[in-house]
Amino acid sequence: MKKALAISGTFAAFALPLVSLAAINDVSDLGKTIIDTINNVLVPVLFAVAFIVFLWGAFQTFILGANSEEVKEKGKNLMLYGLIGFFVMVSLWGLVNILTGTVDFGGAKGPSDVPDAGVRIGG
Repeated sequence: MKKALAISGTFAAFALPLVSLAAINDVSDLGKTIIDTINNVLVPVLFAVAFIVFLWGAFQTFILGANSEEVKEKGKNLMLYGLIGFFVMVSLWGLVNILTGTVDFGGAKGPSDVPDAGVRIGG
C-alpha cells in the first residue's frame, strides 16, 4: 500500500507541470518549455543536491571522523563526488546554453530583431 501511494504521489508530482503545457502551440514552444524547465527547475535542484553531498562529506571528514579513519575516508569520497558533480553540471549547463543559443530554442533574437538605432544613410 505504501509503495503504491509513493508511486502515485511521484507520478502526480511529475504530471502536475503538464497542465501548464496545454498552451503550447508548436514544436518550438515545446522545445523552449523543456529547456526552460531544465534550466529553471532541474539544474538548481541538482546543484543543491551536490552542495548538500559536499557539505555532508565535509561534516563527516572534519566533525564525525575526528577519531575514525574509515569515516574520514567516506567523507573525503563524498566531498570528491560533490565536486565532480559540480564540474559535470557546470559543463553540461554550459553546453545546453550554447545549444539553446545556436538552435534558437531559448528565445534568442535573430538579426532581424535588432533594434533600429535611428541612423539613416542616404535619406
